[in-house]
Amino acid sequence: MIDLAERAEREAARQLGQAQLQLGQAEAKLGELRQYFNDYQQQWLTQGSQGVTGQWLMNYQRFLSQLESAIGQQQRSVDWHRNNLTKLREQWYQRRGRLEGLGKLVERYRLEARMIADKREQKLLDEFSQRLTGRSAVD
Repeated sequence: MIDLAERAEREAARQLGQAQLQLGQAEAKLGELRQYFNDYQQQWLTQGSQGVTGQWLMNYQRFLSQLESAIGQQQRSVDWHRNNLTKLREQWYQRRGRLEGLGKLVERYRLEARMIADKREQKLLDEFSQRLTGRSAVD
């Protein structure tokens, strides 16, 4: 039973680590998209001060709209990964708690078994001692 709990806890820890990695990657990609968006806006300020054509402006607005859409999608991805990480962290805490609980239960049973064995041994020693004492009195 403890082996199963240990495997479940290790698997939950592995999944948690994987989710943390995926969230980090999603956040990094979102950061890159936002940086690209800012860079592109800066290009607009630079280019706009020199004058632009209507075609350039239409292309700029279309591309900016696509970037905003990509940023929105990536933000939803980051949110999903965060929620998933929270769920997996909770699952890991539960499995870890179960493993610790089982470990304490097993330890308690071991202590009880040891105490019973010690009492049995003490009883045998007492009986043996009484027999020896009883023989000495008869002899």
